[in-house]
This record gives sequence, structure tokens and C-alpha cells, in this order.
Amino acid sequence: MNIAAWIFILFRQPFRIGDRVQIGNVTGDVIDIRLFQFSLSEIGNWVDADQSTGRIIHMPNGIVFTQPQINYNWGFYHIWHEIPILITFESDWKRAKAILTKILNDHALEITDTAEKQIKAAAKKFRIHYTSLIPEVFTTVKDSGVHLTMRFLCDPLKRRSDEQVILENVLEEFAKCDNIDFAYPTTRFYDNLGEGKIGTKPK
Repeated sequence: MNIAAWIFILFRQPFRIGDRVQIGNVTGDVIDIRLFQFSLSEIGNWVDADQSTGRIIHMPNGIVFTQPQINYNWGFYHIWHEIPILITFESDWKRAKAILTKILNDHALEITDTAEKQIKAAAKKFRIHYTSLIPEVFTTVKDSGVHLTMRFLCDPLKRRSDEQVILENVLEEFAKCDNIDFAYPTTRFYDNLGEGKIGTKPK
């Protein structure tokens, strides 16, 4: 089975050396493919985000016949990533959304241009179709405040570093604003007479 799977890997190429894959509950970068087994440089596990653990995992080739293979690189070389930002109801959410949108555009435009070329090439082989590749900020409401989600394309090997750069930029920009505060689970007393809108106050 391992030899048959080795032939399958060589010709069908569900993954190649250098690809980041997830097989079962194991995620890592493919570093070697041999007759009976392939090897992954493990990421994640007890290490936060997508950083290497330092362990090498050897897997029998035959596993490709029994487990689905999730390839981060094959066909479309970028993945969608989301960063949630929660601000208080009292914050100027429109200004916050504009700030986040500008930060995303500053960091993601170059990636989006590259991804657009790659997805056109991938579409010739796979049925991959996106109506939009531009970064976006989505608005929802949570119990503790206004939830703004930053969604953008990133290199799967640089997801943590990209997130760090973007979040540090968010912290710097929000620190300059006196009408935007981060929200977190807390307990407060709400005085409708003093804080509520005129139309909501009891008559």
C-alpha cells in the first residue's frame, strides 16, 4: 500500500516538498517523500499559531488513501485569514472601521494583486472562483460591543507575522483616538434615564 501510495503521490501530487499540509490531526510542512513514508516538520500543536514545534513527523505513504489531505499551497497559494476586533458600544465604530480598512489596504494590496494572478491560473485546473479578493471589514454586534472582523488574504507561511504587523498597527492607531475603546466581558450598571436615548426613556 505504501509503495502504491508513493506512486500516487509522485504522479497525482496531492502535495509536494515545501507544501504546508494537514493530514488527520497533524499539520506541517512536507520536507521529504520516500518509498514508504513522507516526513513533515510539525507546526501548531502546543505552539501557538502556525509556528514550528521542532519535531519531525514520519507518516506512512498509505495514509493518503485513508485520510483527507488539506493542502495550504496547492492551486491557490494564499489562504483567507480573519482578525476579530471588539470595541465598546460607545465607541465611534464607523471611524474604527475606516481605520481598520485603511490598515488592511496598506498591508494586503500587494498580496491581493499576486493572488489574483494565481487564482486565474488555478481556475484553469480547479473550479476555484471568488467574486472579490480585496480585504474587507465586516460588522456584527456581540454581547460586549461592536464586533469588527478584518478578513484578508495572506501567505500561509506568514500568517502569524502578518497578523502581528496588522495588530500592532491597530493598537497604535486606536491609541491616537479618544473615542474608540476595546471591549471585553465586564459588568456595568446602565442608567436608562441618564444614558438612554430620549425615545427610550419612560414617560
